Amino acid sequence: MKKKLYLVVMAMMLAVAAHAQFEKDKKYLGASLSGFNLSYNGSEKGNFGLDAKGGYMLMDNVMLTGTFGYHKMEDTPSVFNLGVGGRYYIEQNGIYLGCSLNYSHMNETCDDFQPSIQIGYAFFLSRTVTIEPEIYYNQSFKSHKDYSKVGLRIGIGVYL
Repeated sequence: MKKKLYLVVMAMMLAVAAHAQFEKDKKYLGASLSGFNLSYNGSEKGNFGLDAKGGYMLMDNVMLTGTFGYHKMEDTPSVFNLGVGGRYYIEQNGIYLGCSLNYSHMNETCDDFQPSIQIGYAFFLSRTVTIEPEIYYNQSFKSHKDYSKVGLRIGIGVYL
């Protein structure tokens, strides 16, 4: 009985701690890794990606985000990304839905605007630090077959 009561109290404390992080005027800094063959598109065999992200909570549960990324792919040129988007946190439990528009620069002949959707979970390690697994889909307008991508991203975030 004591163990069950302890678990209930801990769950309530985590819910309150998570709620405090998704309030208006909070700031966010994050970094994520993608690749390691956890994503797929038609033109690449393997890749590695590193993204830096910053955000600002415009209102409770709604965050405006900006992203800068570098992706190295096998058999294709490196890609630099710059994007803007948003996140909506569902019910204060850490699950979020996101969307963004990214500009991708591969080389002089291949620039692409890619809308993206994401679903992820902000798992709190402490009051401010999270591990954030995320599933994403990037839609390419340049070549759907070669550059559209679905994948898994693992990130770490800090809510200030």
